[in-house]
Amino acid sequence: MNTNTAHALSVPSWWGVAASLLLVALAAGIAYRQRLRLTRELLIAAARAGVQLIAVGAILLLLFQHTGLPGGLAWVALMIVVAGQVAGRRGAGLPHAVWAATIGVAFGAVLTLGVLLVLRVISTEARVVVPVGGMIVSGAMQATGVALRRVHEDAIAARPQVEARLCLGLAAEEAFLPYRRSALRTALVPVIDSTKVVGLISLPGAMTGLILAGVDPLVAIRYQIVVMYMLLAAAALAALAAARIAERWLFDEAQRLVPVAVD
Repeated sequence: MNTNTAHALSVPSWWGVAASLLLVALAAGIAYRQRLRLTRELLIAAARAGVQLIAVGAILLLLFQHTGLPGGLAWVALMIVVAGQVAGRRGAGLPHAVWAATIGVAFGAVLTLGVLLVLRVISTEARVVVPVGGMIVSGAMQATGVALRRVHEDAIAARPQVEARLCLGLAAEEAFLPYRRSALRTALVPVIDSTKVVGLISLPGAMTGLILAGVDPLVAIRYQIVVMYMLLAAAALAALAAARIAERWLFDEAQRLVPVAVD
């Protein structure tokens, strides 16, 4: 079987996509029968996902054909802005949570993607930069959201302890240090656990996609190793940057802990 035939067999037709709606109907039926009050939301989510993916596919087709690397990087920048908005909502109540999240995601994504491009680990083609950048931004967004959520919770629950440490003469950074470390540990544990068991419990998305496309499994594994390592880096960098920035905005010029809204 040649490569073109393998590609044709591994990609569902539009009839196949339509047939997969039966799976959505099955999930909706379960939600309805169990009275979960999620049937409408489930159907809307499925429809929205389909429309969004078709629209994005059409846009990416034009982008790949006409804009090259600058267009690919512009698309990654747009993803960073959207990811910052999503992750920022996880830290709702913190001062300037969206800004902290956006800066954190941008820091982790730009540095990680930049290293991959400068060292020529990945191609500079837009059709490579966009999906790889999307994986990096997604990983950074998840870690940032978790970190900011934990910072917000600790800023409320541990307020007496932080203020006591300030009264003892500790600087704001030192007073909040244990809680920043706790936030970073919470944010990084999921990606570390995923890295530990990659290939043992499930085949990750990048590797699965390449194998379905007919690529040799050993080639797919090389790509997946790069993906896992870049996700680790992006998550660590983004969570650290977001937590540090959020922490700075938690204290005023007199190094007093500012009031934090309960979401």
